[in-house]
Amino acid sequence: MTENEQLLTRVADKARNTRPWGWTSLPEPVDAATVARAEAALGFRLPPLLADLYLRIGDGGFGPEYGLLPLLDSPPAGEPAAVTQYLANREHARKDPDWPWPEGVLPISHWGCAMYACVDCRGPEPTVLLFEPNADDADHAWYVDAPSLAHWLRAWVDGTGWYEEMNEELEMAPWTDFRIRTTATPAP
Repeated sequence: MTENEQLLTRVADKARNTRPWGWTSLPEPVDAATVARAEAALGFRLPPLLADLYLRIGDGGFGPEYGLLPLLDSPPAGEPAAVTQYLANREHARKDPDWPWPEGVLPISHWGCAMYACVDCRGPEPTVLLFEPNADDADHAWYVDAPSLAHWLRAWVDGTGWYEEMNEELEMAPWTDFRIRTTATPAP
């Protein structure tokens, strides 16, 4: 069994036994066609581990705090799906250039107070970022939550994430690639 297989087994076990705030049951996993539709709408592929979470465990409803967002289809009275949230953030960024949203950075979990855990789907490793828009400006709103999605999931399963009461003092480093990823390259 690979390391990712072992991690998926641990995540599935915890997902079956815990419910984030607002979720009454674990949604069914999505099918490959739903992942393909999501990737077509986004314009990029999901990291394999993220796709496996949706394909094998459930369409959101598990994970830290409010849990993973649904991938493509929002529940009737719930948080917008990850794809919907990403597209809305990119559209808002076009209207407000002071708050650009990086291409390929998919919000996957809502923390409350407009904060999101996001996966950098374009980076060499799917880094998990914290978007904290309550800062004074966009340059101070992005932090590295975990060096990879696997690390982020392990922190949830092991109870070692910054959001755990005993770990509230953990500090995150700023995401230094924010401006690089949001500054348009001039046309030649």
